[in-house]
Amino acid sequence: MEYIILGLDIGGTSIKAGVLFQGHLQDIRSIPTPASESQEVILENLAAFIESYLPHSFEGIGIGIPGLVDPQEGIVLGLANIPSFQHVELRKFIFSRFGKPVFINNDANCFALGVHKFGLGKGFQHLVGITLGTGVGGGIIIHGKLYSGINSAAGEWCGAPYLEGTFEDYCSGKFFNRFYQSRPKALAKLALDGDPIALQAFEEFGRHVGELLKVILYSLAPEAIILGGSIRKTFPLFEKSMQATLQTFAYSSVLEKLQILVSDLDETAIHGAVALVDLQEKPATTLH
Repeated sequence: MEYIILGLDIGGTSIKAGVLFQGHLQDIRSIPTPASESQEVILENLAAFIESYLPHSFEGIGIGIPGLVDPQEGIVLGLANIPSFQHVELRKFIFSRFGKPVFINNDANCFALGVHKFGLGKGFQHLVGITLGTGVGGGIIIHGKLYSGINSAAGEWCGAPYLEGTFEDYCSGKFFNRFYQSRPKALAKLALDGDPIALQAFEEFGRHVGELLKVILYSLAPEAIILGGSIRKTFPLFEKSMQATLQTFAYSSVLEKLQILVSDLDETAIHGAVALVDLQEKPATTLH
């Protein structure tokens, strides 16, 4: 009998979902996130969305959350973009409604797990997944297992001090908004047309991403770093300067073995949420 799993990716603007059936993600849908509403309203919207998938007869639910989570207790500790969603006993709520196993983790951790189980990270035992989008997220796979740390906070390089702010200020869409008063997608179009200012923006962005990757290499020295998020699609525009910055890393033998890949999955967080349900992929909280 095929084990069917429902995966959800809860974001500040939308909630996406899909079911894993016969090894493939199917019936992908999304609804707007009622981010300004009360916790009760958000939970009821989420329950109604899950209920719409009941005809699939799923047997487990995995959820990715853009914030800190207690994976063991299934409690959402807080979400920056959803003010009322603080200390939410999400697993308890969903289990009480549907009676299915529920697994919850940070969405960047889900990204790393998703690329490891379903994407370009399949062949690696040690990898880091980095999402470059509205913000910067990081997830860590060690010995083929997700390492979450305390409250799923492992890999939160976004908050590490860098230049006049944090890495998130320079390695996400915030960089383009702050220094070029534009969005990455619009600047990418100009850059492809040869606009010198847009090309300069991505050249600078690549240097900052390179510095972030160096910190990751000094911390973990993984076999692979896999880039995700919407800005990954502009990789050809910042790859050269990123690689040039990486060449200043102190250990050339590590660089020689490192692979930097761009994720080929568009719904990686849902893939990762689905993978959380696999009993062999419960998020680890220690390195042992």
